[in-house]
Amino acid sequence: MNFATWPTLLVVDVEGNGTNPPDLVEVAALPMRDGEPDTSTAGAWLIRPPRPVTPRAAGIHGLTNGLLAQSPTWTEIAEQVHGLLGEAWICAHNAHTDYRVLKAHLPNWEPAGVLDTLRLAKTTYKDLPGYSLDALIGHTAPDLTAAPAQRHRATYDAYATAQLLITMARHYDSWDQLVATAVPPGLPGTPEPEKDFPIVMSSRSRGGR
Repeated sequence: MNFATWPTLLVVDVEGNGTNPPDLVEVAALPMRDGEPDTSTAGAWLIRPPRPVTPRAAGIHGLTNGLLAQSPTWTEIAEQVHGLLGEAWICAHNAHTDYRVLKAHLPNWEPAGVLDTLRLAKTTYKDLPGYSLDALIGHTAPDLTAAPAQRHRATYDAYATAQLLITMARHYDSWDQLVATAVPPGLPGTPEPEKDFPIVMSSRSRGGR
């Protein structure tokens, strides 16, 4: 895989307040540069939601109403988030969820395409007992020593997802093959039928040197 051929791509993760539909309480957007996450240009925002964080949600990500009391509202930071995302590709784990929530909060935003590491993992690592982010971290053992915050925070999960994407991308020979495998049907970036590419593993994945 030649990472230099990749278009502009940001790995994203969002955390919500536990309501349905959710209000955002944290957004992270981590640019990829030459096959590495670029934390120096990453965006991370804590957000005070219009509705309180539920106890269940706070128990998962640790973002309580008290902690968020002095954070900006979504209206105050929406333009910053939109500006960083631009029209780049995004990647997320179980990307339907992150895309849907971001799109609801940024109705005028549309990424060039959406990669899903969950979908990618199910083709790259067949027959695993599970494909949660935790399961894939356990299977691939990425270096997460530089990950900010902790698991279930948007900044940590975006960093972990970026490392998983890098690891799995090395199983494919080209960006087009990665797209053909990792873009969920119906989301931006889905290849046109006549432009579909066969999913071919690299020589390393086939047992070569």
